[in-house]
Amino acid sequence: MAEHRRRREMKAQSLVFAINGERFELASVDPTTTLLSSCGPGRATRGPRFSGFPSSIVILQSAGFLPFSRGCGACVVLLSKYDPVSGEIEDLSVSSCLTLLCSVHLCSRRVPPDSRRIAGFHASQCGFCTPGVCMSIFSALVNADKAPRRPDPPPGFSKLTVAEAEKAVAGNLCRCTGYRPIVDVCKSFAGDVDLEDLGLNSFWRRGETTKAGAATAAVATVDMLPSYSLGGGIGTFPDFLKAEIKASFFVGSWYAPKSLGELHSILRSEGPGNRLKLVAGNTAAGVYKEVDRYDRYVDLRLIPELNEIRGGDPAGFVEIGAAVSISRAAVALEREGGAVFCKLATHLRKVAAEFVRNTASIGGNLVMAQRGKFPSDVATIFLGAGASVSIEVGCQRSLLSLEEFFEMPPSTPGRERKSKLVFETFRAAPRELGNAVAYVNAAFLARVAAGEASGGPVVESLRLAFGAYGGRHATRAKKVEEFLTGKPVNSGVMLEVIRLLREDISPEEGTDHALTESAPPLVSSSRGSVRAVAGEKETLLLSTGFQNEHISFSNGEVSAVDRSGSQREKLPPSRQAIEGSSTEYHPVGQAVKKVGAEIQASGEAVYVDDIPSPIGCLHGAFVYGTRPLVPVKEVNLKNQMAAATEEPVAFISVKDIPSGGRNIGTGAVFGDDPLFGSSCADYAGQPLGLVVAETQRAANAIARKAEVVYEGEITGPPPIMSVEEAVERNSLFDVPPFLQPTSVGDFDQAMEEADRKILSAQIVLGSQYYFYMETQTALAVPDEDDCMVVYSSSQCPEQAQKIIAQCLGLPRHNVRVITRRVGGGFGGKAVRSIPVATACALAAFKLRRPVRMYLDRKTDMVSYSVGFKETGKITALRTEILVDAGTTTDVSPIMPLNISGALKKYDWGALSMDFKICKTNRPTRSAMRGPGEVQGTFIAEAVVEHVADELAVDPEAVREVNMHTFDSLRRFHGPSAGDPPEFTLPAVFSRVAATAELRRRREEVRRFNGENRWRKRGISHVPILQPVFLAADTGEGRSPRRWFRRRRGRRRGAGPGALDQGGADGGVRPRPPFGRGGGVDLLHRVRVVQADSLSLIQGGFTAGSTTSESSCEAVRIACNELVARLMPLKNRLLEQLGSSLTWDLLIGQYSVLSQGQAVRYINYGAAVSEVEVDLLTGATKILRSDLAYDGGRSLNPAVDLGQIEGAFVQGLGFFMSEEYLSNSEGLVTTEGTWDYKIPTVDTIPKQFNVELISSGHHQHRVLSSKASGEPPLLLSVSVHCATREAIREARKELAALGGPEPPPACSSWTSRPPCRCQEALRL
Repeated sequence: MAEHRRRREMKAQSLVFAINGERFELASVDPTTTLLSSCGPGRATRGPRFSGFPSSIVILQSAGFLPFSRGCGACVVLLSKYDPVSGEIEDLSVSSCLTLLCSVHLCSRRVPPDSRRIAGFHASQCGFCTPGVCMSIFSALVNADKAPRRPDPPPGFSKLTVAEAEKAVAGNLCRCTGYRPIVDVCKSFAGDVDLEDLGLNSFWRRGETTKAGAATAAVATVDMLPSYSLGGGIGTFPDFLKAEIKASFFVGSWYAPKSLGELHSILRSEGPGNRLKLVAGNTAAGVYKEVDRYDRYVDLRLIPELNEIRGGDPAGFVEIGAAVSISRAAVALEREGGAVFCKLATHLRKVAAEFVRNTASIGGNLVMAQRGKFPSDVATIFLGAGASVSIEVGCQRSLLSLEEFFEMPPSTPGRERKSKLVFETFRAAPRELGNAVAYVNAAFLARVAAGEASGGPVVESLRLAFGAYGGRHATRAKKVEEFLTGKPVNSGVMLEVIRLLREDISPEEGTDHALTESAPPLVSSSRGSVRAVAGEKETLLLSTGFQNEHISFSNGEVSAVDRSGSQREKLPPSRQAIEGSSTEYHPVGQAVKKVGAEIQASGEAVYVDDIPSPIGCLHGAFVYGTRPLVPVKEVNLKNQMAAATEEPVAFISVKDIPSGGRNIGTGAVFGDDPLFGSSCADYAGQPLGLVVAETQRAANAIARKAEVVYEGEITGPPPIMSVEEAVERNSLFDVPPFLQPTSVGDFDQAMEEADRKILSAQIVLGSQYYFYMETQTALAVPDEDDCMVVYSSSQCPEQAQKIIAQCLGLPRHNVRVITRRVGGGFGGKAVRSIPVATACALAAFKLRRPVRMYLDRKTDMVSYSVGFKETGKITALRTEILVDAGTTTDVSPIMPLNISGALKKYDWGALSMDFKICKTNRPTRSAMRGPGEVQGTFIAEAVVEHVADELAVDPEAVREVNMHTFDSLRRFHGPSAGDPPEFTLPAVFSRVAATAELRRRREEVRRFNGENRWRKRGISHVPILQPVFLAADTGEGRSPRRWFRRRRGRRRGAGPGALDQGGADGGVRPRPPFGRGGGVDLLHRVRVVQADSLSLIQGGFTAGSTTSESSCEAVRIACNELVARLMPLKNRLLEQLGSSLTWDLLIGQYSVLSQGQAVRYINYGAAVSEVEVDLLTGATKILRSDLAYDGGRSLNPAVDLGQIEGAFVQGLGFFMSEEYLSNSEGLVTTEGTWDYKIPTVDTIPKQFNVELISSGHHQHRVLSSKASGEPPLLLSVSVHCATREAIREARKELAALGGPEPPPACSSWTSRPPCRCQEALRL
């Protein structure tokens, strides 16, 4: 009755909102629907040109379906809200994959006015993330332009500043560009920008001539840019929405009360067993992946008491409503002023990304910290600042301290005396500007005064709050507070502080943060320096902010100062240089913008998930095994079906593969992978089947809850989980002889010539996710006559066609695979995209309905021995490399050749290599961008640094003495070395040293390190070398299948084909005749497909009763040409094979023999990188990177520069921040943006200089060009080497202070991310 009465009082409404001023209304909405999923697969457009609702509600790609979503920024939209009381309009960027559709009631959506700047600055590559980037930029412009206190900018510019522009896209992830051109786009709008500082673009070019023909300095002006007007040129908030704002709102099971009374009424009416969810920003869904549904959803954002911020209190208090967003709270605190509030505001702006902060609520964040062990920054800094919480239960309101809220005893008030208030907040996280959960955070609030007796600072009262360090929630270090109160701060006191802190703050057992893996069990001190010791690892633990060097006195006043050297001069702008661009093949060789960049930026570019879902389309989700080699009895879906709102349509497993088909999911040169595990899973994470449901949400939910029932335990040998086990049990894959690298010289003799030796050192190399922004996705649509059309985001659609046909038992011509564009690949969408497409095709084939799906990477061990002279000249190197290939081969056999190619960057004298490709019970490993080359480069640098440590010399000296001459290059690389003029490495290496001012900066680094104790810098100068093998593809004129509907180019094997013909089927299909030839029935091997004007031009008219004759004649001519080409080879093979010659063998041999002349050459480059490491937190900043790369004669310098920058930044992720984790059974535990951190705009070099060098004409390379996609990735090793150099300096200083001597040259090296505290500061 109460519910009925309340519903009468709250009249049901429709959901109303606007997009660019156009009104949309929905009478019924699923409350779990997000703004993104409401227009996921099937919307008509991704851009601003809408055709209707709901297919066009969001202009951005459906990143919400991806495992890397909820934090990537690809689905950002601009949302406008109107406050009827104040009359103000709030414009904020939000993540549409987190924003619930019902929460946009009476809100307005807007889209950016122009995308030409993105294209003009070459800021889009794959384009999948670009719309989200545009929306973040647009949001920053709109909010800056409406700021009332800012002066008007020059015409054509925004009120945005350069400093704000650099942070506008800090939360948006991009895997392709390297971010530099994106930042240039942002800066181009800033009112205080110097346009001459912006990088390469298509709007102006230096050195151009005027219309009169005179040379000009090409001074950049705003008139050269696409026009911009304040506010972005978009209309205001629609008046019709303002008029429709009512007292309260509910639709279906979504409620939006407008008072606390209405909220209490809803809560009281809740029946037993019903589940209710309170919603503010719904950003918790990005942390805790919800599967279950609730009975009711209550939106808190219309309740005034929960959305108000009250300040201006004479006592200095600010009251923040629980539903207030983090962004609003930061603005309000900054407006209040004062040291504490401003520090809080600064720290809050480092929490998450802006588009998350705009909706994430303060109250929700604290509740997550209280209940879910959430490592909250908000909880820690509020606890440190002494915040309290007001809680209302029924009609009774209580005021609790945060300690009480977190189930801790209340704080003890300190005594008041006249003193200086000092407040500091700290956070150690993978990213400087936020968008990453902190490893540890802290907030320190103290009153300090000058000590009359001690002369130093005396602590009068103190509050120390720590969070995220493996604790259940933020907590205070009360023992330390009590101990320090009333005491002066000196070395002796601080030693006791550290000991007490270890008792107060300790990570809980099982904490998964890498920072706490080596939590120190004891504390020691030497000469006033405090350090923590854990076995052989030593880690600087913390800075309290109260050491003498951080507190100063002037006339009895106390102030906090920073003498750590953190302040540094403003770095000059980045530089992109192109040397010697060629005009011989104009416009080839000119820097022109990418075709299609504008539609990528506007969101109109169509990816697989943008294709409208056909009628009756189903969705699939894999069910995975979790225990390797344990027999599987069944996959049970019954338990979850009872609670699910949607039941599965089907469960597809190996049993559903058609007769004549195969259980095959991928196929590479070296072997096949099964699509599904059958009797058991070969590894944890192997698909056992596919759940098919009516929606993607339902399929995902059912698959997650599916119970894999195991039958007993492992009956045979246990699974192999490491490369050492694989070698011990001889579980190895064969490497074909042509992929086995050859040794160079006599290793034993060369070792005898060495003055010194290092024996059996080891290197451990980790792995890297592809982290493409568009994950694996496919759509399979059944066609007539047992045919299948598959839309796949694949780098190898031809191979996908072959595998799908084999799985379904169909001729290949019955399968058509279409790929328009790929939202990032990096090798991950070559072989590994095929199982997704195959599973969709299998389900669609069985159910005769369309099926689509979206999917929600290895450790190598290297041992080496090296001999070298006292001069640093290496005489011999032997490497033993174990590669974890996983369960099947995939492309792992290419690793030896690739690793050895990059390893040969130096003249090792003699080189001996032993590779073992290990078969383990872990997921199959596939090729990532630069497979093997990045590992080989790192191994080479590790050996060089190891030798330098042994000799106590600079690694630069060892590098230079072991650089190749042309003669040694020929000895190591053979014909790939080419002719002497092609050997540009020495020139490139010297050139980057000169342009980077290496000698001067080395002295500056030495001076900086001598003046700063807690920050150290390192600088490194490295060369790279990568051999390239370019297999010439067969052109149309040499192909025996011009009439097959196949990709023009290299083909292996033979099979059915498809015939394009120009006639339309108007009732009597024009069908060219095929007879039998050589015992082969071509009629059954060729499929005649529909007329297609793109694949067959000059088809003519289907009229006059002559089409069949014309088509037949065309086929006859084509067949005669084919016979003429094949006959010479057929005659030779008949002599060798006789009657055993088959059609398939003949065609396959022709494909191989018709290949053109392969081209081999070597890519060269060099880099200088400088880094700064904070020894107290492990935070690493890349101050500057200078890259020089020999690109031959570039086909498009703009594209090549983008490839160089993007590859370099992707390499930074491998060396500095990305870590691939799995549990003891091999199941991957790293999930998306939450715990896998790719580089962001704040982690790239602060100054990023790139020079593209032209090495001139080459008769064999394509237009004298060179590859630029993978080789520059190797240059990122310079950052890792510079970081290690900074760490070495820290170790030396610690030894000078009386600590332990730096360890001897390490016998173990690792490439695990050194940005982690324990890694960066290991002693």
